[in-house]
Amino acid sequence: MEILKLFPAGKDYLWGGTRLREEYGKNINLTPLAETWECSVHPDGPSMVATGTFRGKTLAEVLEQHPEYLGTKAGDGGLPVLVKFIDAREKLSVQVHPDDAYARKHGWPNGKTEMWYVVDAEEGASLIYGFRHKVTAEILRRAVETGTLDRHLQKVEVHRGDTYFVPSGTVHGIGAGILIAEIQENSNVTFRVYDYDRVNRNGQKRELHFDRAVQVMDMGVAESVMQKPRMVRYYAGCSRELLCRCKYFETERIQVTKGFSFSVTEHSFQILLCLDGYGQVETMDGEQKPMRFCRGETMFLPADLGRCLVIGETTLLKIRC
Repeated sequence: MEILKLFPAGKDYLWGGTRLREEYGKNINLTPLAETWECSVHPDGPSMVATGTFRGKTLAEVLEQHPEYLGTKAGDGGLPVLVKFIDAREKLSVQVHPDDAYARKHGWPNGKTEMWYVVDAEEGASLIYGFRHKVTAEILRRAVETGTLDRHLQKVEVHRGDTYFVPSGTVHGIGAGILIAEIQENSNVTFRVYDYDRVNRNGQKRELHFDRAVQVMDMGVAESVMQKPRMVRYYAGCSRELLCRCKYFETERIQVTKGFSFSVTEHSFQILLCLDGYGQVETMDGEQKPMRFCRGETMFLPADLGRCLVIGETTLLKIRC
């Protein structure tokens, strides 16, 4: 059993930028490079193993060969999460994701609940999160037809370090000038509500899915997404901060100044996503050769790996189910 460093799949959606290649070392020949699917077994963008025994295999192939790497909590359902970087040079479409029940009824394996961690944001950058007031399908259809949907949407100014939990059914959109780490269900089901009448490289507007979207969206007033104080636990050499816990995943931010030790039990795999800095991770029993990492890199730690140690000066997201 060994720690797996991953190489992501890339996406060249029209709203993307170049920061993931230029600042985060993503050697992917796509322009724009809108998203990198860092830890993914989804067929639309599987990540690969970059080093070690399984180098060159997809993570999906490794987990099919070694389902025990997922842990007891994941059961037989496969890897339940998908982890991404998203570079929004321009704003994304206004969109919504279905819940599990709707998705499975219509032939998809999962719906999509997600969380966003704002890695960086330009001054004044904002995102869309739900509605400012209660709406109906008729109101929304008219607003889309007349280009006035913005007047109904809740806009939220964002800053580096903000966290947003986005349950399925929440109408949302990432604004221009934001770099995000996204943790989500293992799903690629998105219903576009509005796309600002943009055209793709072939001069065609992207497809909208209005009728499906209104079947799954919450049309009530959005809850406040004002950032609440989060408890930070300080230790010698590191700090830990719980960002999000839901039925699908748990995400912590770990800031390491010297060292951080933790356990990977039989219950769940863990994923380390390096947001900044550099370091190395190893097992404390000495069986795992220290694996160096730097900003933008992602490691998959199989369940039951035991006690592990991170040494360095780095900021990490640590994800498990």
